[in-house]
Order: sequence, then C-alpha cells, then structure tokens
Amino acid sequence: MAPLTRQTIFLLLVLIPLSNAALDSNYYAKTCPQAEKIILETVRNASIYDPKVPARILRMFFHDCFIRGCDASILLDSTPGNKAEKDGPPNVSVRSFYVIEDAKTKIESACPHVVSCADILAVAARDVVAMSGGPYWNVLKGRKDGRVSRASETVNLPAPSSNATQLIQSFAQRGLGVKDLVALSGGHTLGFSHCSSFEARLHNFSAMHDVDPSLNVEFALNLKQKCPKIHRDKNAGQLLDSTASTFDNDYFKRIVVGKGVFSSDQALYNDFRTRWIVESFARDQTSFFKEFAASMVRMGNVGVVEHGEVRAKCNVVN
Repeated sequence: MAPLTRQTIFLLLVLIPLSNAALDSNYYAKTCPQAEKIILETVRNASIYDPKVPARILRMFFHDCFIRGCDASILLDSTPGNKAEKDGPPNVSVRSFYVIEDAKTKIESACPHVVSCADILAVAARDVVAMSGGPYWNVLKGRKDGRVSRASETVNLPAPSSNATQLIQSFAQRGLGVKDLVALSGGHTLGFSHCSSFEARLHNFSAMHDVDPSLNVEFALNLKQKCPKIHRDKNAGQLLDSTASTFDNDYFKRIVVGKGVFSSDQALYNDFRTRWIVESFARDQTSFFKEFAASMVRMGNVGVVEHGEVRAKCNVVN
C-alpha cells in the first residue's frame, strides 16, 4: 500500500458537523451567574501582564474547535500512554494555557463542578477580541468537556501553506462556509508568526521563482531580512498585520496589496471564490466585524459535546 501523502491525509478528514446541541447564552444564569465576569477579569489581567495573550487565546479556541469540535480537548495534558493535541506539531507554539486554568480555578471556587472548560475557552475567545477593539457577541454556552485528545489528529488543522481549495474543504468538513473561512481568517489581525511558517515563500520557492511572486516585492525583501536562509534566532518572525494588538480589518487591506504573511492568507485574495469577500472586508470594517461575530458563533457550535463531563481541572480528565 502506498504511503499516505499530506494531501491524502487532508482528504481523509473526519467530518465534524455543526452540532444540534441546545446551547444557550443564559446557560449559567442560575447556576453560576458570575462566571463570565470571572473569565473577563482573568483574561484582562493576564493580557495586561502579557500583551500576547489575546492572540494566543483566540488561536487556542480555533485549534480546539477544528479538532473533535469545541470540547476543550486542546487543554488536556499528554499522559504516559497518549500524546495529546497540545503536543502535536501545529500546537507546540500555542501558549497561555495557564489563563484558562486560572479562570477555571476561580470559577471552581465560586461554582464547583458547573462550568465546563470548553465554555470558559469560548467566552475567553470572545473577550480577547472585544478587549482588542473587535466585536462583542453573546456566547452560547452549555458545552461539556471531551475526554479524548490525540496529537496525531492535529494534522487536520489548516496549514499556513494551504491553498484556497484545501481551506474551503477543511471548513466545509466542519459545516462552515466560504464566508466563515474568510471572516475567521481575519483573526490573524491579532498575532505573530515565526519564520518557519512562511520562509518557504522566501527562498527557492519554485523552479522559476526564488520568492513567491504573489508577495509584494518590498514586503518580501523585508521578510527576507528578518528570516535569512540560514538564521539562528528562533524568535524571529513577522506580525500578521501592522496593528497586531488591535482587532481591525488591516489584515484584509494588507492581503489586497500582496502583504499576506502566510500562503494561506494570500490564497484568499488569489482565488475568485474568496477574493470578493476579502475586498469587501478590506473596504468595510463594520461588515467584517458583523460576519466575524456570526462565524465565531457558528464555529463555537462545531462538534459540541452534550454528554461529556465538566472537568475539575482543565488539563486532566476527571
């Protein structure tokens, strides 16, 4: 049997449909009314101490929902018999798990065994967006925490090198449409990438081009200076837009002029199925905010666990 290529693995994605679970924005109104206040205060304090927290929490939520659905499986630690999602190659750079654990500890003191880690992460993701100048939305709650977390499944996360067709297929596998894809990609307005995620665009890109021709020439030179062919600075990289601590539509404006950092970013502008949406969001930040909030609600309903558990600690099953 021929070995599986990355493309073959990509096409073997497990379907994770939108859930029919009865989530409710007032789910904890009687059982733990202070939960959202505790989460907001925890996230706000952590962000003051470390400005990278908002981008990290938003990415954590996305990476959680895309593997097994929004069940907090990304928060589980590896065990002697199992390597968990957080230790899979795409998640090695995911940080700030302590923020969710801190919120969980405080909530457990106030309302023991009531609020799931999955819901804490969903609320925290909304809060970091709103705190950074982005939209606010009512988070639907009532998720339970999953008990399974496998590093091997993280191969199914969209890669920075993905083309538009791969991205559209990946989102479709999770019941999300093309507009969801473009809107949620706008989450890159917060964040930073290390050279390893985009340096293939800068050196020996193809037989005809040393540098990806879809890159703005001046921008490509700037990236090559930050990420030379041989570099020893593991922290070197690039902000994903020019206002990386502010949630806005600058990400889309930069894609339009060839300044998308990832191949997957620029692919959204280079494909006719997604270009018009990119252009629309680049022109109209209000439209982007509206669609991003709606897409976050839809993504938050992917593969929701109804009959799992409420973990006492987010990093281990009960």
